Amino acid sequence: MQPTNQTIHNPILPGFQPDPSFVRVGEDYYIATSTFEWFPGVQIHHSRDLVHWELLPQPLTRTEQLDLRGIPSSGGVWAPALSYFDGLFYLLYTNVGARKSVYKDLRNYLVTAENINGPWSDPIFLNGSGFDPYLFHDSDGTKWVLNMQWDFRDNHKRFGGIVMQQYDPRQQKLVGPVNTIYKGTDIGVTEGPQLFQKGGYYYLLVAEGGTGANHAATLARSRHIEGPYETDPDYPIMTTRSDPDYPLQNAGHGSLVETHTGEWYMAHICSRPFEGTKLNPLGRETSIQRCRWTEDGWLRLDHEGRLPALTVPAPQFAQETQAFPARTEKDDFNTEELDHVYQTLRVPADPSWLSLTERPGYLRLHGRESLLSWHRQSMVARRLRHFRCTAETRMEYDPEHFMQMAGLVFYYDEADYYYLRVTQDDERGRVLGVVRSKAGKYEESRQLEINVDTWESFYLRAIVRDRELRFFASPDGDTWHTVSDTLDIGTLSDEYGGKLGFTGTMIGLCAQDLNGGMKHADFDYFIYRPFLEE
Repeated sequence: MQPTNQTIHNPILPGFQPDPSFVRVGEDYYIATSTFEWFPGVQIHHSRDLVHWELLPQPLTRTEQLDLRGIPSSGGVWAPALSYFDGLFYLLYTNVGARKSVYKDLRNYLVTAENINGPWSDPIFLNGSGFDPYLFHDSDGTKWVLNMQWDFRDNHKRFGGIVMQQYDPRQQKLVGPVNTIYKGTDIGVTEGPQLFQKGGYYYLLVAEGGTGANHAATLARSRHIEGPYETDPDYPIMTTRSDPDYPLQNAGHGSLVETHTGEWYMAHICSRPFEGTKLNPLGRETSIQRCRWTEDGWLRLDHEGRLPALTVPAPQFAQETQAFPARTEKDDFNTEELDHVYQTLRVPADPSWLSLTERPGYLRLHGRESLLSWHRQSMVARRLRHFRCTAETRMEYDPEHFMQMAGLVFYYDEADYYYLRVTQDDERGRVLGVVRSKAGKYEESRQLEINVDTWESFYLRAIVRDRELRFFASPDGDTWHTVSDTLDIGTLSDEYGGKLGFTGTMIGLCAQDLNGGMKHADFDYFIYRPFLEE
């Protein structure tokens, strides 16, 4: 095998990109990741060399496929499973409707497409027994759906093991008995199954330990698909649970691919918290590890040990750069449809509240419900993907009442956000300043709020430097005013205040009209620019 001169730098998908499902189709590689309450549903990235990745259009674009209205934050789309068989792409996903009680009120669905870019079919309902569904295409032509079993009963473990049932593509439904094939190890919280065949065995890869500090990837195998499954005696394959200071934390939820040249790689979750904390505003990200098989048929990380590597040798076919065109840092909103780097909150971007054509060259947002709403928010956002970056927009807006506001928001969920907004004050006219919510407590930073009644437009800027976030505003793009103190972006994290959320910081443009008049704001452009090393 000839060594490659390319290197994979982890994470390969920075920012909120968790629960990777990794699949190869010929010489093309795809990773699907969770999107939770953000619409359209499921992010899919494509690569030809495992080094460079491009974002494709999201597959779940219609409410018939995915209805997120009223879905709680960090509910919605959990752990999609992408597969390919006989000319058809299959995508399984869970829509989780409840989070804070013993119930999950979840539904598992299947959609298909002949092309990875769609169109994707209407959904087929599978079951509601547990999340993290996976579709296995057996060599004998049968198909099997696996998922973890959720058990809400007292005196039972909530994670009740991995269950399996046959899927009949002719009837488009699950048939036959439901069998529990694996209960997991003493690590517990067994979920995220992936089943594959190799060397006469069925191998079952699972996530264990929960998605936080105890996260792990564990492998088991059996000669028969229904089990019993023998756990790797040297489990887990990968974890960071014993090294809390390692740069990549929370490693687990793996998904394996054999390359077209016979090499093995595992995509997996990781996070990069601020030193000495569990706070990671970029959310759970996706990395890749090179793997090898032992003589007795067990999988190991190629670099030895259980810690995920920061850099990994690229596969042998990655001899030359196969990079995709770089995205421009500035979006001038000169197209008739949103770039798929953006997502909206729970609802599709339809003309009733969002338009790129009412005023060509501008993104027009008609204000609707508040930042607390789980139903009708007017927000367009993209992921925070760097620890050092700037975001900027120019907005035209003429609010007539304090219940109308619009601007630039750094948003985790309805409980935690920082919002640089323009609104109307009863006495001073238009004002510009920052409001925030920390663990659900709403606050206004009145000491730095400025009068902007004479401004014709509003340049809004945010600068992120590691844990520090600051906001600025300008009437002309040249003279800038500081409009916030130094804010802690660590509050926009999965584990802030014991939240146990699953997403990450999104940078959004938004508008609210709590009177119901749908007062609009026009955004001329949006810039997202990472800083080079200083």
